[in-house]
Amino acid sequence: MTLLSSRPSQPVEPGLLSRALDVAGRLANDATDVITATAGRGARPDVRDSPFDWVTDTDRILERHTRRVLTAEFPGIPVVGEEFGADLGADVAEYRWVVDPVDGTANYVAGVPWCAYSLALIDASGPVVGVVADPYRAQIYAAARGRGARANGTPVRLSGEATTAGAIVCTELTRSGPWPGMGEFIQRAAAAHAGVRVLGSAALSIAQVALGHAIAAVLHSYHEWDVAGSVAMAIEAGAVVLDRRGEGTALPADGLLVAAPDVAEEVLSWWQETAGVR
Repeated sequence: MTLLSSRPSQPVEPGLLSRALDVAGRLANDATDVITATAGRGARPDVRDSPFDWVTDTDRILERHTRRVLTAEFPGIPVVGEEFGADLGADVAEYRWVVDPVDGTANYVAGVPWCAYSLALIDASGPVVGVVADPYRAQIYAAARGRGARANGTPVRLSGEATTAGAIVCTELTRSGPWPGMGEFIQRAAAAHAGVRVLGSAALSIAQVALGHAIAAVLHSYHEWDVAGSVAMAIEAGAVVLDRRGEGTALPADGLLVAAPDVAEEVLSWWQETAGVR
């Protein structure tokens, strides 16, 4: 198992870090206001190709607003969003912004209080700056490379020894439903006296690990705009980020595990064995 923290990240100009954190924080506050004012109150969802995959007017409005602000504040840095795709050149740019305006849209539409706004600045090493708005708990989670993680301005850092017994592990469904081996994974966790929760927001699942509320989060598949903001927070809080083969990669191409260091290897083994990873 190769820990992500052992791999060097490329340096970032301090002025860019500060500006990116400031602008992303303002956008997260804007999103909080919009989401809390509209959730479950006549939202008009359009179903895509899966009953788990919604899009609403709020998704579009927030992404358009995010793109307008980022284009004005950071000309030349492309934006990739869930609703409107990637700006030209995003795949080769030194930096790119990624945004999910409402992560957990099905919860948002139903009025279930568990969804998030996620925004991150990314380079070749992974997240540079990440901000996640947790509107129902009135929390803004923010992190920047080498500057730590914060929840509403209070520093967040994992501490103490973690064990799986009596702890929570988060996971999420795929777009089509349970991922292969998910039932067996839940059984393995139960045998270790851990509880598995499927709450409907990848961003908030990972944030729970950074906050110390859960010991691990396993995402069998994901989009980077869902998780990059909270992965930034998890890394800065001291969590381990691994791909399904146990290699330290900030945003693996095919699924990821975010975990407290003491339990990362154990939870990884559950995932590998139940999902048939070799």
